Amino acid sequence: MTELPEVPKKPETMTEADHDIFRPIAIEDVVSGQFDQEADGVVSPLLTKRVLAPQAESPKLHKVLAQAGLGSRLEMEQLILEGRISVNNEPAHVGQRIQFGDQVKVNGRPIRVRIDPPPARVIAYHKPAGEIVSHDDPKNRPTVFRKLPRLQQGKWQSVGRLDLNTEGLLLFTSSGELANRLMHPRFGLEREYAVRVLGALSNEEKQKLLDGVMLEDGMAQFGSIENGGGEGANCWYRVTISEGRNREVRRMMEAVGHAVSRLIRIRYGAMVLPHGLRRSTFMELDEADIRALTHAANKAGSAREEDDAIAPKPSRAPERRTQNPRNRAFGAKKPTQAAGSQRRGKADGAQPDPMKTSVGYIGADSFSRQRKEQGPGGRSGGPRRNGGRSR
Repeated sequence: MTELPEVPKKPETMTEADHDIFRPIAIEDVVSGQFDQEADGVVSPLLTKRVLAPQAESPKLHKVLAQAGLGSRLEMEQLILEGRISVNNEPAHVGQRIQFGDQVKVNGRPIRVRIDPPPARVIAYHKPAGEIVSHDDPKNRPTVFRKLPRLQQGKWQSVGRLDLNTEGLLLFTSSGELANRLMHPRFGLEREYAVRVLGALSNEEKQKLLDGVMLEDGMAQFGSIENGGGEGANCWYRVTISEGRNREVRRMMEAVGHAVSRLIRIRYGAMVLPHGLRRSTFMELDEADIRALTHAANKAGSAREEDDAIAPKPSRAPERRTQNPRNRAFGAKKPTQAAGSQRRGKADGAQPDPMKTSVGYIGADSFSRQRKEQGPGGRSGGPRRNGGRSR
């Protein structure tokens, strides 16, 4: 009996279980222990760590000089042969290609050439405790940068820092401009943390943290505080803050008499730490998500500038404080739904959250698109990371 040829299977559709890894880490996941189980487990096949590796534009030197109006291409080649043109203070050669950032001189005089910079790249990294965010460390401790893929041009810039004992979401980008917009205090992007402290916070201590506590480098305040539960003397809280000073969350808690025993960043702006991203692994955002992240940062900056232009209003009484509308885009509960939560925020008439995307948070689009690209066996057609390095 002749066997019929096997019919190729169609790619599986997204199941409800698949959606679980796309949702952001919540305080309940941390307190229940689910976060640690996933962080130490196997990386989900849906979180394919693709490296897009955009190719930087590298036009030929004589062509760029001719386009700058210095003469014909043949004339520029002749100048190169005569040794009258240098690139980065080294003699140029015929056929040489240059990149964005190279310094070109003709007869010793700098020439401004126009070359488009390479497209920005963004990585979401799940930082474990015990790694430092630094390129150089005199103590030779493990650094987060050793896990990242190599860049053809430039270097990775961390969007803010996490101290040695803090874990969670850490963003990296190859664009200095985007990094500045994402972490500059005037843009006010929220950072969300799950924090475990020794002893429960009283209502007075919570209010003090919301109103502001004086640190050695100035006043600091949380945007919101929400009870997370816990066992015994260890109490978990979900807090948000809109700046990134050194060890700020820890110092604020210590200012009201509570030592922090664990600190996990679970959101930065609209980028959240997803389920299924194991510790010490990264996920590179695709072009669509990078555009969304850039657009969101620009809108957040514009909204902040508009707020600064408006005359400050008198502070409201504590009973009129409500939830920041931005937090509702990320699955946060309303004050009436979360017992013991306290928040500072804008009035109900505040502008819509500029950080929200069609899927709810930036990064979910990358995960969803990669899932659609996967064929039988869960393999993706896109390039994969190999040993933590791009090729």
